[in-house]
Amino acid sequence: MLPENFTAVVSRNECWRGEAASEPYEAGWAREAIFFVRALKEPVGPTTTAWIEVSPDGMRWLREGTEFPMPDKRDGVAMARLAHFGNWLRVAAHFDDGAECTVLVTLHLKA
Repeated sequence: MLPENFTAVVSRNECWRGEAASEPYEAGWAREAIFFVRALKEPVGPTTTAWIEVSPDGMRWLREGTEFPMPDKRDGVAMARLAHFGNWLRVAAHFDDGAECTVLVTLHLKA
């Protein structure tokens, strides 16, 4: 039997600044997940660190522990892999004043 795969676009052409996060995605059926974050424009200001958040209900969020640097140039791509998570997933980041990044965030899931 072939594994079931699914790709979800959870942020498209969004300018992230200040406190930012992707749309939450219900992924409890998946065995593994990979988030890809692509900078669609040249980022402004210092590069920041993004992190994965998990939630039991899609409303209250906790840091899962995985962190990764945001892309530092146009068309740069960052990623995070997950194998143990609950039902809801998202990517979040904090940008310093004046810093921003226009992103495309996709979540790739495998059953």
